[in-house]
Amino acid sequence: MNVEEEVEKLKVEIQRLGTKQEDGSYKVTFGVLFNDDRCANIFEALVGTLRAAKRRKLLTYDGELLLQGVHDNVEIMLKPPTPTATPAPAP
Repeated sequence: MNVEEEVEKLKVEIQRLGTKQEDGSYKVTFGVLFNDDRCANIFEALVGTLRAAKRRKLLTYDGELLLQGVHDNVEIMLKPPTPTATPAPAP
């Protein structure tokens, strides 16, 4: 699985495990993600996938490196999807 595929799967898992916010974003703690059995089976390197998604500005969290136990309560926020422009109807 390549990085792009893993980032897309991460977005799905954050939506599944997280809480939807009023602005369309989702929040989940690192501990919830890390300790989820399904995530453990999907992601060989969850922290690496999180960092890749953060570099692509798809999500935010405090710090650079998240560690199990120490950072279990760190909130990860998946940004809301950007609206796609719809073409104007032809006159």
